[in-house]
Amino acid sequence: MRIYEYSHIRKRFVYSLMDMFFDISQFQLILQLFLAALLGGLVGLEREYKRKEAGLKTFSLVCLASSLFTSLSIWLSSHYFFYLRSFVQVDPGRVIQAVAIGIGFIGSGIIIYRKAQVEGLTTAAALWTSAAIGIAVGLRLYVLAIAATSLTLGILATFRLIEENLFHKIPPTQDGKK
Repeated sequence: MRIYEYSHIRKRFVYSLMDMFFDISQFQLILQLFLAALLGGLVGLEREYKRKEAGLKTFSLVCLASSLFTSLSIWLSSHYFFYLRSFVQVDPGRVIQAVAIGIGFIGSGIIIYRKAQVEGLTTAAALWTSAAIGIAVGLRLYVLAIAATSLTLGILATFRLIEENLFHKIPPTQDGKK
């Protein structure tokens, strides 16, 4: 064999390695993770501003993780379906269900019943919504995820004012007393 024949084989091997490690779809997944962390962080920033139990880091991580789980399940079901269909059944719907159940457990740890009052319920619901936003990003439903984030922020910001003015609820101070 001549040298140019070996270079052709080497070139093909290098290109296959580049395809394996530098696939353009992986960059899209990375951008999805950044978007999920940003959208979750926006909701967490509002909770952090109101000095609630879970804040910026928690909401960002929940949204990021739910987006990652969803993206991985979709990627597995589309890329490895042919090779693994006799061994493993990958169903993205089951992964989404597992995320919702897992966040329910985290949310139940945030809710506290103290002095005839329930605390942390809104934060737990917002955390669950943040997971759903991450799932929407993982499913590539970007407009839906941005709309859900905007709606969540609107509910958290404006409904408290409505409760205070319309129902004369006095918000607790930072030490928990009214």
